[in-house]
Amino acid sequence: MLKATDLRQKEVINIFDGKKMGFIVDIDIDTDYGKIKSIVLPGVSRGFNLFLRSEEIEIPWEKVKKIGEDVILVEYQDTLKKG
Repeated sequence: MLKATDLRQKEVINIFDGKKMGFIVDIDIDTDYGKIKSIVLPGVSRGFNLFLRSEEIEIPWEKVKKIGEDVILVEYQDTLKKG
């Protein structure tokens, strides 16, 4: 059995580009059905101001492809990237 605390200790890796996305900061759960809807990761901070909050990245549970011993592999394409 996998606990939420176990998920939060695993680093999330994007399989599209191999980049480390960080660690889970929150989990969105459908309380009616008792299922995970999405995982929430910290966003990239913008600028050098420590007080600016970065937007969080929410990844639907369907995009989680593999949960390993140390990492979680996800499919995430940032549609906001330019170029």
